[in-house]
Amino acid sequence: MRLTPRYFQNMSKMLDFYSQFNPSPLSIKKFIDFGLNASERKSFIFLRKELPVRLANIMKEIALLPENLLRMPSVVAVNDWYMRSFQEILEFEKKEPDAETLEHFCNELVKIRNRHSDVVETMAQGVLELKESHDVDHHTEHSIQYFLDRFYMSRISIRMLINQHSQLESAPGPNRSKYIGCIDTQCDIISVIKDAYENARFLCDQYYLASPDLIIDVFYHNECEKESGIQIVYVPSHLYHMLFELFKNAMRAVMEYHSSEDKYPPINVTLSKGKEDICLKMSDRGGGISRSTTDHLFKYMYSTAPQPSKSDAHTVPLAGYGYGLPISRLYARYFHGDLMLLTCEGLGTDAVIYMKALTNEANELLPVFSKTTSKFYRTIVQTGDWSNQAAVIGDRQISTKMRSHQLPQSCDESLSGTGAL
Repeated sequence: MRLTPRYFQNMSKMLDFYSQFNPSPLSIKKFIDFGLNASERKSFIFLRKELPVRLANIMKEIALLPENLLRMPSVVAVNDWYMRSFQEILEFEKKEPDAETLEHFCNELVKIRNRHSDVVETMAQGVLELKESHDVDHHTEHSIQYFLDRFYMSRISIRMLINQHSQLESAPGPNRSKYIGCIDTQCDIISVIKDAYENARFLCDQYYLASPDLIIDVFYHNECEKESGIQIVYVPSHLYHMLFELFKNAMRAVMEYHSSEDKYPPINVTLSKGKEDICLKMSDRGGGISRSTTDHLFKYMYSTAPQPSKSDAHTVPLAGYGYGLPISRLYARYFHGDLMLLTCEGLGTDAVIYMKALTNEANELLPVFSKTTSKFYRTIVQTGDWSNQAAVIGDRQISTKMRSHQLPQSCDESLSGTGAL
């Protein structure tokens, strides 16, 4: 297809139109209820309106990125993918939801999901291209951090919608009845923990020829729950993503900190179910991290591991672009949970994942574009004085100042300071 000036003009108008609407956050309970009771036709009618809104909101924000970053080849590619997907969804705007249209729509969603499968790596490559070709000042880095939090969260939410529509009847074999799309209504957390541990352990054994053991402790809010174990209505792939990343980090720290020893301290995972949250704490004895380094752990432009070259990017099992932790935190926050780190230098690190225990409280946390959003990209980051260092050190302190224009008023948290279509 030849892209004419008229095409870009029409796309710009459609982006302006759809970006004036806020996305509609859904809770896990709504996903479940919709999956059990709604028809494919109703899902189609909802998605052909909601997907363009979510795409337009984040695409308008892409245009606010620093000009040097927008010119990077990888970022240009990502922008083109989003523009093409936006256009393909719009083609269904006025179509009748007959059987042929519904089948075509589902096929297009799968095609869009596949097209965007490498967005995280491609955008990361774009940031690397910028760092290699330009000096990146503090304000530019802060803008990129703010954008990538919102961009990747938007991407997680869009993938969630696509999966719920396209995988509604695709859960495997005997487990089919407990899946609603990609949501497991009886997600066995301990099973996911063991699965993530074994896969991370396999990589650790390959690279270090040994690996730390796993110890799991479980605590319950009351004694009656011990019989059924701790289950949650959740997306197992999201939980696995977080755990796999944390296990890789913990194993790497333990193996390198105790490299001169014959025995390695185990990784302890503590699981606790309360009235409001299900908490999962992973503790390692990998020597911890200094406070000056801890402040950077959730920044996309920082990694504690050496950056792999293009030739060995797929052979370094416990390292990568350094996006593992920030994107894992986005997965945790997507349904109003969180991921936090507490590290003691010279001892080890505790990582805590919070998940909402009640499905009606597990609401999507979505970025929203508005006219005031652009102010963040133009505003110079203020440097705090000696008496208020937390204002510039802690990401969550920074995020509270931006809350009024980052998210819908119904959301309690900010995305700033924190993955997949």
